[in-house]
Amino acid sequence: MQGKRILLGVTGSISAYKTAHLTRLLVKAGAEVQVVMTEAATTFITPLTLSTLSKRPVLTTFVKDETGQWNNHVDLGLWADALLIAPASANTIARCAQGLCNDLLSAVYLSARCPVFFAPAMDLDMYKHPATLGNLAKLRAYGNHIIEAEYGELASGLVGEGRLAEPETIVQTLDRHFSLRPAMAGKRVLITAGPTQEPIDPVRYISNHSTGKMGYAIADAFAKAGAHVTLVSGPTALSVPDSTICRIDVRSAAEMFGAMQQAFPESDIVILNAAVADYTPAHPADQKIKKKDALFDLELTKTTDIAATLGSQKRSGQLMMGFALETENERQNALKKLHAKNLDWIVLNSLRDQGAGFGHDTNKITVIDKHEAVYEFSLKSKEAVARDLLQLVERVL
Repeated sequence: MQGKRILLGVTGSISAYKTAHLTRLLVKAGAEVQVVMTEAATTFITPLTLSTLSKRPVLTTFVKDETGQWNNHVDLGLWADALLIAPASANTIARCAQGLCNDLLSAVYLSARCPVFFAPAMDLDMYKHPATLGNLAKLRAYGNHIIEAEYGELASGLVGEGRLAEPETIVQTLDRHFSLRPAMAGKRVLITAGPTQEPIDPVRYISNHSTGKMGYAIADAFAKAGAHVTLVSGPTALSVPDSTICRIDVRSAAEMFGAMQQAFPESDIVILNAAVADYTPAHPADQKIKKKDALFDLELTKTTDIAATLGSQKRSGQLMMGFALETENERQNALKKLHAKNLDWIVLNSLRDQGAGFGHDTNKITVIDKHEAVYEFSLKSKEAVARDLLQLVERVL
């Protein structure tokens, strides 16, 4: 924490009284603390208290004084090494999740380029309300960190989850964040994403419904964890989520295989998420095929099985993760692929699970490792799924 610049956002919650102790702990740990308060927060604890403890004027509004000087939310967002919103009220969580921007703190949040930590504090029923849970899920999907509320007696007299995490816990969370070396630093990760398109003629092709969202989310998660990511992508409408990702665009299964063969030997981790065609037209036409007969026969030939081929070439220390999208006998089919293709993990999707599979922003997965240990996950955003997969790889490393 020594020398770290912390923006402490304080919102309208009875737990705001704890921010005096929190500010003191942050300063004692060597951090520079700039407090930003909402108007509601000032009714629970005075700006004078936090200004005295932080040794900086507390900011509450955009305008400093009648001369036209103002508190620049963009500069504040660039200044900070971390933005900590504690306590984060249900109202502030909702506004940040929706991108609303009607006070200085929410403007700073939208301007921040640093990691953002939310420490919720509210009554039990508010904390468990579907709206709040949905907003917290959105904030996680945006890449923010949530310091979970704790269980205990609440201001209402109820007992349950909703208490602001203790100041010591919050400081420990920040300290761990700054002391950790990125989990994937120095690792070379090769990822496939999207569909392939197999040409019938210059106009038509065979493809599938893959959008690439899952593969791009995985690439983003590993890049943010410090990895050198190469993304071999079939045709999608997506942009690379992180500027450090090296993207290689391909169209057909043969092109994807060629790109993978070239990058595979130098890769530490290979994640095969693309929906690669199993068959391709044996004799694609040079010119557009004209509509003539009522029936049209199309001869298909098998494409190269990328996962099986790379799995047979896998060197000691390389890790491979494959995906299996199934509609029946899901577990048995996934296990068969896991062992036949020499994978370390197989990620199973079932099209029978609502909200999973192609075209959704959510996914529901079951992961089986090479020892046949099973990890089941609930339906969540594809960004959250990508972080779950990252954590599985981190455990092995």
